[in-house]
Amino acid sequence: MIRTLRLRRGFFLSLTISDTPHYQNVPFEIPDNWGWTTLEEISNYGDCYNVSVTDIADNEWILELEDLEKDTAAIIQKLSKKERNIKGVRHKFKKGDVLYSKLRTYLNKVLVAPKAGYCTTEIIPFNSYCDISTHYLCHVLRSAYFLDYTQQCGYGVKMPRLSTNDACKGMVPLPPLSEQQRIVMEIDKWLALIDQIEQGKADLQNTIKQTKSKILDLAIHGKLVPQDPNDEPSIELLQRINPDFTPCDNGHYPFDVPNEWKWCKMNDLCSFLSRGKSPKYSEDDKTYPVFAQKCNLKEGGISLEQAKFLDPSTINKWDSKYKLQTGDVLVNSTGTGTVGRTRLFDESCLGKYPFVVPDSHVSVVRTYEEINSEYVFAYMSSQLIQQYIEDNLAGSTNQKELYIGVLENLYFPLPPIKEQQRIVQKIEKLFSVLDNIQNAFRSVFVYTSKG
Repeated sequence: MIRTLRLRRGFFLSLTISDTPHYQNVPFEIPDNWGWTTLEEISNYGDCYNVSVTDIADNEWILELEDLEKDTAAIIQKLSKKERNIKGVRHKFKKGDVLYSKLRTYLNKVLVAPKAGYCTTEIIPFNSYCDISTHYLCHVLRSAYFLDYTQQCGYGVKMPRLSTNDACKGMVPLPPLSEQQRIVMEIDKWLALIDQIEQGKADLQNTIKQTKSKILDLAIHGKLVPQDPNDEPSIELLQRINPDFTPCDNGHYPFDVPNEWKWCKMNDLCSFLSRGKSPKYSEDDKTYPVFAQKCNLKEGGISLEQAKFLDPSTINKWDSKYKLQTGDVLVNSTGTGTVGRTRLFDESCLGKYPFVVPDSHVSVVRTYEEINSEYVFAYMSSQLIQQYIEDNLAGSTNQKELYIGVLENLYFPLPPIKEQQRIVQKIEKLFSVLDNIQNAFRSVFVYTSKG
């Protein structure tokens, strides 16, 4: 099959496709009116040339690999030589060139240059001189097929890359120009739809997060479930836990609560409130895990998958009260970005391990049995208390720390025990509905993306 492609300069290039030895092993079947070609046959890498940085004028357009990774035409920056702080040579490219990285990390990052400028020599500017849609070519270069080709012929270990020669020999399935344009329009339509779905997913996640926060806020203010005058007042619960308990009615509490509730301090509710200890770790023994900050997962819940393990010879130094129990509220107490993260422990996560102890970067809030620990967890997870923790951290910007005294003196609005239970049940019901909505949307998103 012979295809003739018109060049911009008025010449013609005839490509012999599919019926010559060079094209016997084509990657996959294509329609009859398509043809196989290569990048070197439909573009002119030779038009690009190297320019010394010292010869590039100030305020020229410069493109670095980090910019290409952002995958958007808005990233080409107009900077002075001093601001660029670059040396050596750069490739010059023209407006409309297809910019393609040779480094494996960026191999699926392709850009149609919106302006003329200069780029690092790790980027190849392809300037098509045939009737080729540059945007169609970009989609081919981003495709799983072409990425697989580049990974097969790439070289290097520390910084794998594609040679210019191999890049130019990369095979391109070529439809007629009008079909290229239709393909680009169809791809753009679906990519726009996916972008809308992704934005909708982000908006939904943000809405669900805000709704959960509002639910917790209503719960700790006594507005999530109705009060029952037949419930035992919480003052009696507190005095049963500690006969010497005396409320400190100083009138400076964070907000008003129902009459049956009573303000106290976190320390009044706890049988154990302490940070963990600095452990001696074992390199070989994997019997006794240590609960660290990373065990409080960022996305929610807890896990011992990344836990380190205690040196068995030091077990006697750990009092039994340090062994975590179901219902313990665990608060990360150090580290910028993680301090204040609050999770509820459940012994079901132990699996084969006999017990787990916390390290010194995690605080344990263990309430008396008469207190509903899930309600305590809800209070500690609320935006109000998370902000309180943030406002009362000590240390430098790079190493924030939550002192145990901040938790001990935290004011706590305690409902009657039966209302605590009703609040927890209501939270679980509402959160379950929100989680189902999020999971259903996630399923639709996965289905749409695959489709």
